[in-house]
Amino acid sequence: MDFDLLVIGAGSGGLAAAKRSARHGAKVAIVEADRVGGTCVIRGCVPKKLLVYGSEYKDLFKDAKSFGWEASEPKFHSNILLQNVRNEVNRLNQLHINLLAQANVELISGRASFADSHTIQVGDKTYSAKNILIAVGGKPTRLQIPGGNLGWVSDDLFEQQSLPKSIVIIGAGYIACEFACILAGLGVSVTQIVRGNRILKGFDSELVLAVQSEMIEAGININFGCTPELIEHHKQGYIISCASMGSEENISTTFEADALLQATGRLANLADLQLGAAGVLHEFNRILVNKSQQTNIDHIYAVGDVTNRVNLTPVAVDEGRAVADRLFASGNRIVNHELIATAVFTQPEFASIGLSEEEAIKSFGSDAVKVFSAKFRSLQQALPARGPRCILKLIVDIKTDRILGCHMVGSHAAEIIQMAAISIGMGATKKDFDNTMALHPSISEEFVTMT
Repeated sequence: MDFDLLVIGAGSGGLAAAKRSARHGAKVAIVEADRVGGTCVIRGCVPKKLLVYGSEYKDLFKDAKSFGWEASEPKFHSNILLQNVRNEVNRLNQLHINLLAQANVELISGRASFADSHTIQVGDKTYSAKNILIAVGGKPTRLQIPGGNLGWVSDDLFEQQSLPKSIVIIGAGYIACEFACILAGLGVSVTQIVRGNRILKGFDSELVLAVQSEMIEAGININFGCTPELIEHHKQGYIISCASMGSEENISTTFEADALLQATGRLANLADLQLGAAGVLHEFNRILVNKSQQTNIDHIYAVGDVTNRVNLTPVAVDEGRAVADRLFASGNRIVNHELIATAVFTQPEFASIGLSEEEAIKSFGSDAVKVFSAKFRSLQQALPARGPRCILKLIVDIKTDRILGCHMVGSHAAEIIQMAAISIGMGATKKDFDNTMALHPSISEEFVTMT
């Protein structure tokens, strides 16, 4: 065999597994058809978060006057922001290449496919390995309607040289909502098309409605109950025709804009892998794995979005490291997929750990759950006398006093919930929070003073 481990895909999960395995003394190679870093680094979390930071300055400039700062009217140059973001992505891409070299991991450039269960084909070359890890990630989907091939998906937005004056965004998930807030903050006129009656399905509804309200207040035109049926492109831009939900007369509504972003979901990159040649089972566009990330072929593993369990970068990283430890360091740790903090970088920011109020009531019953919440305007917004109100929420099991869920809308929500996740993961109770001295003045102190 050429390698102890051959990793397909140099994204977050693949990189983590490759470097950890090499550290354990394994001979490792990693195959990548695109740029090293994967979705998160190249066209996802990192460049998106940089755009989030850039989009926040409009309101910061506006609020500065309340704190005594006076300056000429600021001017935004979208081409500078977009280029600087690409420069940072390029730096990180090279950094990850260097880290692989330092770890003695061989980087093979090209698109991999299985020749058999131990052999990978890359171009006109073949490579064999005792163990193979599939970490190819996912890609954005497009609507299967006439004109569904038109417009951008999220990958395309990062490659633009400038921003449009107006855009229609199709979708209600976190990608659609985050880009709606980013682009609105950067001065783009945003129209969002939502098939259902709310955004961010699956999150706590009270906090979602608060985010939704603030997005509308910020000028984002959210249209609910609209199902896209046709996309057309002409010299002036795009026309999107939608059917209105619940309309007995089948009323069609049209939306026009300079640009179009389809943010309707993601699918695993399975098409070119030739999984059948290795006998790897998959269904519903995901590779089936057990708790140890093992496929039905005992020496082939899969991590990250390709398994479609929890499609988050830290999860893929942890899964990759767990596989490496299991294979080359006698580790037996199982990744916990049950309690994972998550954030939506809308404006305002939304972060969550554990059960929503609806999920807790469904699991335990309304009489077994107590909800504590606080709503207020942060001190930072006191002088400007504007901006979104913070919402903090704890879901508590009455019988055990254990905290089932912790949720927040407001500035730095992700940073705060990350720390809360530690205590909740350790089984913290409401009494534990109550017995913690508040840090004043802060937003997070409300979590330990709720009554």
